[in-house]
This record gives sequence, C-alpha cells and structure tokens, in this order.
Amino acid sequence: MSGVSRRAALRGAAALAAPMIVPASVFGKNAPSNRVTVGAIGVGRISRGHDMKEVHRHADAQIVAVCDVDTKRLGAGMQLVDSRYAASTGKDYSGTRGYTDYRELLAAKDIDAVLVSTPDHQHAPLAVRAVQAGKHVYLQKPAALTIAEGRKMADAVKASGRILQIGSQQRGQEPWPQFHRACELVRNGRVGKLRHVEIGLPGDPAGPEAPAMPIPRNLDYDAWLGTTPEVYYTETRVHSQTSFEDRPGWLRCEQFGAGMITGWGSHHVDIAHWGMDMEHSGPVEIWGSAEFPKSGLWDVHGPFETHARYANGVTMTISGALANGVKFIGDKGWIFVTRTGQVSASDPSKASDIPLVASDPKILDSVIGPEEVRLYKAPEQHRNWLDAILKGVPVSAPAEIGYRACSTCLLHHIAMKTGRRIRWDPKAERILGDDAANAMLRRPQRAKYAV
Repeated sequence: MSGVSRRAALRGAAALAAPMIVPASVFGKNAPSNRVTVGAIGVGRISRGHDMKEVHRHADAQIVAVCDVDTKRLGAGMQLVDSRYAASTGKDYSGTRGYTDYRELLAAKDIDAVLVSTPDHQHAPLAVRAVQAGKHVYLQKPAALTIAEGRKMADAVKASGRILQIGSQQRGQEPWPQFHRACELVRNGRVGKLRHVEIGLPGDPAGPEAPAMPIPRNLDYDAWLGTTPEVYYTETRVHSQTSFEDRPGWLRCEQFGAGMITGWGSHHVDIAHWGMDMEHSGPVEIWGSAEFPKSGLWDVHGPFETHARYANGVTMTISGALANGVKFIGDKGWIFVTRTGQVSASDPSKASDIPLVASDPKILDSVIGPEEVRLYKAPEQHRNWLDAILKGVPVSAPAEIGYRACSTCLLHHIAMKTGRRIRWDPKAERILGDDAANAMLRRPQRAKYAV
C-alpha cells in the first residue's frame, strides 16, 4: 500500500463501513488459474453498489486489491471485500490489498483485470494506462471527459489487444432485456423505415455557493483532480466524507463531466445507436440549446433540448421534456423503451406498466425470424466481461462502441454551449468550419497527469 498502513486505512473506514449481502459462494472450486484476479480502482458509491458487487457474484473472479485516493474510502473498500469473502467461505479473511496510487496496483503481476469506477474525468486516462499495463478493463461510462481523450482510449485498447467493456448495462439480458428486444424489432423493420429517435433525459439543478474548506488529511486532492485544473477544495465539489449514499457533487461540475447529457445520455444514446445501426459512427449535424446556472458551484446543464441528423436521414431529439427512455419512430409505428415504470402509448387505452410499449401491440408480439437480424445477446455486463476474458466471447459494449456513444453526447454538449449548428465529420472526427467549436474536442491537461 502506498503511503498508508492497512491498520490506518481500516481505522479511517469506520465511519463509512456498512454490512452487505454476500453471495453463497464466491471462491467456489475454481482453481486460481481459472479465476480472473481483479483490482478495483475507485471504491465509492458505484463500485460498492454495482461494480464490485456484480463481480462478487461470480466464483471465477476474485477481487484481490482496491485503490482509492481517499484513505477513508480505501479502508472501507478493503473491509467490504474482506467481509464478503469471509462470509462466503465461513473463514476469517483479511487478504485484500490496498493502494492509494493506481500505478502500483497496475504494476502488480498477480492482477489480471481492473474495475475503473472513478469520477468521469479519470475514466479515459486510467483505461489507457491499464491496457498499456496489460490489464483487461471494465470501464464505467461515460467513456471519456472529451472526444480527444475518448479516441485515445479506444485506440489504446485496440493496440493493446486487451479486453475493455464499457459499463453500458442496458445492453445486457440482465437486468433490462427490453432494450435488446426493442433494438432487434427496430433493426428488423417492425416500425417501418426509421425516421426519428427521441431520448428523454433530465437536467440537473443549480447548486449552492460553497466556500473553500481544509482538505481532509485522508484525501489526496491533487491526485483526485487528476488532469483537470487546480481549484480550491470543498466537500460539495468532491464526495461526502460521511456517506456512500449521497450523489457526489462532482457529477454536477463541468470540470469533471458534462452532466446528464453524458452521465445518463451515454446509456440511452448507445441504445439509440444500437437500434439505428450507427454504433460505429455518429451524427453529421447537431444543434440545440440549454439553460446553465448563473451562480453556485454546480454548473452543468439544466433544462435543454438538442437535435441531431445522421447521414442516413434519421434525426434525433434529446430533451428533459421527454419521458425518460428511448423512442424509435418509423413510418409504420413506434416503440418506446425505458428501464421501468409506467409509460404511455399513442392510444391511452394501451397504457402499460411494462417498460416496452409500441403504437401497435402486435409490434411487440412479433417473432424475429431465422433470416432476420439477430443482435448479440449477452448476459449481465460484468458476467459478459469475465466470459470475454476467460472464454474469448465478444463483449457487448467494446471501447469503440462506448466511445462513439460518448462522443455523440459530447457533441450535443458542445451544441448546448455554443448555441450554434455543429457540422461533424464522423469519419475524420472533426467539427467542420468552426474552429472555436473544434477546439472544444479537447481540454488542457495538467502535465503530471496528462495522457
């Protein structure tokens, strides 16, 4: 462990540690040679409640190390992993290693793969360094902070030969198989010729004024800022020092992300691209507007409406005024898909509590024939990633596809910021005829953390 003892980390974790449900078997009878050894980088809310939790379900994977720049969270992460393995084996367990410097974790020869569950601005840099170190990667979405970083990430993965899965869990058969079903129906013409796609996403509220605070001794704040500029510390900007449940403040700061347009938009735009058969491309024109806070620390977009046009003529609208989900509209009907909750159909008598509805119920009853398009059917995303490492099956959301969804979201964000129509060349990946907008494809990086 870099710069902190195990005892100190566990002592600092006391305020954050909480019991978790542990699967009946974790280690199982798998020999070490048949088990993927995993290191978790970033062990806050998403890692504890989703990424590490999903990996813990499987006997052919073992989390052997965790890493966090906040030693309080690091200790809580070590304690959580230890307790899960102790409960599953019925024996005391204290073998989880802790690191405050991810470079030391990546240098460990006994680690095959890593979970990257950090704030958005760390995603692409950590993924690049991980694959260059020979590790397979499960990368939380969005794929990158900027389009330039995302392209570098996708290229680095391709050059490395390592397996990277983007955490686009709406593609998996668990927990939301309805997205696969909707995209397969659309790809096979059940709504006729696709004309338009609507995506509903919320915005974020403005935040409070937040004065500077002393940096907690347990937080390496400079490393947490990473590639982004130096700014004063305040807890509202970073994450809670007393809870894992609170939504962290960095999600609402443009320094570290673009807000909901990438935070949730990466999920829904990915599904839209899947149904549109545009997973390896992007729009050719983007325009729209948004409201941004005029005061307070949080500065990501609020209410917004943006639009895009693709080379095949399909158009897209993304707005907080639309129902959360993805609606595919063709010349013969429509399909709307969402994660859960009540949604409506064009005929109110067909309102439904299921997360997949259509203009005509017969669309949903349609059987996909053997000669029609069959989309890749993958299990839950973490299981799919482990199968890719162990068995060589494809991942459902590889680096290039995850990057293309993210880059499209970032183009919508650029349109919000500029208020201008953006013309995009998806092959050259360049904004045409607008040098100021084109400069927004990248951000300056602090030299000590630059990729």
